[in-house]
This record gives sequence, C-alpha cells and structure tokens, in this order.
Amino acid sequence: MPEHHFDYIIVGNGLAGLQLALSFNNNSFFKDKKIALIDVAEKTQNDKTWSFWEKETTPLTHLASKRWDFANIITTENRLSLSLKPYSYHSIKSIDFYNYAKNQLEKSNNIQFIIDMIIDVVEEDEKVIVKSIENTYYATHVFDSRIPTEYNLNAKRYTTLIQHFKGWLIKTEEDTFNENIFTKMDYRLKDGNQTTFMYVLPYSKREALVEFTYFTEDIVDESTYDSFIKQYIKEYLNVSEYKIIETEIGQIPMTTYPFYNHTTKNITKIGTAGGWVKPSTGYSFKITQQKVKRIVSNLKHNRLPSERLFKKKYFFYDKVFLQVLIDNNHKGDWIFQEFYRKNKTTTMFRFLDEESTFWEDIKIMISLFSFKFIKAFFKTL
Repeated sequence: MPEHHFDYIIVGNGLAGLQLALSFNNNSFFKDKKIALIDVAEKTQNDKTWSFWEKETTPLTHLASKRWDFANIITTENRLSLSLKPYSYHSIKSIDFYNYAKNQLEKSNNIQFIIDMIIDVVEEDEKVIVKSIENTYYATHVFDSRIPTEYNLNAKRYTTLIQHFKGWLIKTEEDTFNENIFTKMDYRLKDGNQTTFMYVLPYSKREALVEFTYFTEDIVDESTYDSFIKQYIKEYLNVSEYKIIETEIGQIPMTTYPFYNHTTKNITKIGTAGGWVKPSTGYSFKITQQKVKRIVSNLKHNRLPSERLFKKKYFFYDKVFLQVLIDNNHKGDWIFQEFYRKNKTTTMFRFLDEESTFWEDIKIMISLFSFKFIKAFFKTL
C-alpha cells in the first residue's frame, strides 16, 4: 500500500483525536487497519485542563493530577457544600494526556504520527482526499476535528454563547487552600450584569488553579481576566504573596449550531467540530468518551461511524437552557444555584452525562420551573 494511503486518518491530535486513536489501538478489531494522526503541532505544552466526574475507574483516571469528593457552589445568596459521592471530580492536565497518548500509540505498528498542516478534506467516490501544503493523503474514512468555516460565519444565527476564560496556576508561600474541596462556581465577583464566576481547583495546600470564566455572547480583553483574578486572590482568598506557575486561556462554543451537518458518509467531524461539547455547560471530556465508544461500536458492526451519536431530547434541553442564559444573562448565578440546590448529585451528573431517566428529567425541569424557562421553552419550540 502506498505510503500516503490509510484506512483511517484522524485530523487533529486533541482530546477527541487522541481518545479515538487510543480506542482503535486498544481494540484488536483495528490491528490490521493503517491509521494516521495528522496535526500541525507536536503537543508538547500544557495548554489546558480537563475536568470530569466519574463513579468508576477508567483507562484515563490514573492521569488525574487530583480528585475531589466535595465541591462548593457560592452565589450572591447562598453557599452550597456538595458531597459528590458516589462520584469523584477529576482534573487532568493536557500535557499528561498528550504524553500518555503518544507513548501508547508510538508503540503501535499500524498507527503513524504525521506533523503537517491540513488545508482541505475532500470526499471523492469511496475515498477521501486530505490535502496539506506539500502532501496529499488518501483514506477510506477521515475523522476531522477542524472547526467548519461555516460556523464562524453563521454561529449567531443559532442559540450561541461563548464560554471564555483565563486561569492562573498559583503557588503560595503559606498553606492557603483546603485541598479536599474544589470551588465549582463562585459568583461573588461579577463583571456587570453578566454570568461570570471563579473556578478554583486546589491541587495542594499551596497550589491551585484559579480561573475566571464568562458565559456570554462576546469575549473580553485578556487584561480583564487578569484584573478579576488578581482581585479574587487578594479579596476572597486573602493571599498577597504568590507565584504564577502557568497560565491557560481558552474559548469554548456553547451553541446549538448543527455541527453534525458537516458529517458525511466518509468524513466524520469529531470533538468541538462535531458538536461534542455539551451546549449548556461546555463540558466535553465525558461526552468525548461516550462518542468514541459509539464510533468504535459502529465501525465494528459495519455501520456509519456517526450513527446514533446524538440524543435529540438532550439537544432540546440544552437549547432551552442556553436560551434562558441568553435572555437572562444576569441571572446565571440563580439558575445554576437552583440546579445544584434542588437536585441530588446522582441526578445532576446523570443528566449532564445524558444518561438520565424520563423521571429524572422531570425533576430537573421542576427544580428550574419559572417564567424564564416557560418563555424559553416556547421560544425554542
């Protein structure tokens, strides 16, 4: 078989691409498949943090820098202390995941890493042509993590917010943090009438990730995040002396844009580009695991990789929730307060993992019952 011909090509070595490749590598069904992972970067930097909840150990659990069994939700009116059991909240640094994935995949005889910039992916008859600046690759199927150009042009036509944030990993000179409890959302520090909150992951008594996050339609200058993080560390953590070890900054689309429309018979969009980010929360780690598992099962049963990747009822729920946040962005702390205050941990996480029963869905809806949600419900319909 010519050097540039593959059974599967994965474009992009991010969370989705590498999880998919690891699943291929761990399943004997794919041992005779020739697979390429193509990315412009070698993934040698810690550029983000992924957090997720689990009840049981998974193949990636050992990569977690820290796990917590308790969480705080702090609003302008309440302070909620949550026991997450039987779940635990885990945090994985991206560089640990990248290194683990590359170490595992480089041992394989049928998986190849290629450093290249892809400029186009074209479906032609029963094959896919993947074009870079200097090379042309061919595959039976391509898993493409590049954001469609059409999204940037048309996102505002759909129910869309941007989760944007900046975080500092800081080290203090004295014991400062309770390393057994993380702060999921602290709404006391606000940027006007917008949904903004602080997120704090204490890795030890002297080290924590402190991150300021927006759920808004527009982004802000990087200096704005810095200003709020400094203020929070000084006024709410009561820390004056600390060192910034690392920083991270990012934007996550929270949108009902139909990314799945860009998936075809021989090209499957994955990750953010495939609509794998949960629109109402911005979480993607657990969703990615679920989608990858479905793709592997579909391929083994000779089905289209994209078959049954989405559950329509959750797409509708997310659309209603997003509409409420857009119409009442100043009420974000109340919305999330009621969600976490009135529901059991198991109900919340099953709902967010898209594994809830009909009656659990009803409980969630009742907990958020208000004129705002009724209005958003009919607007979404």
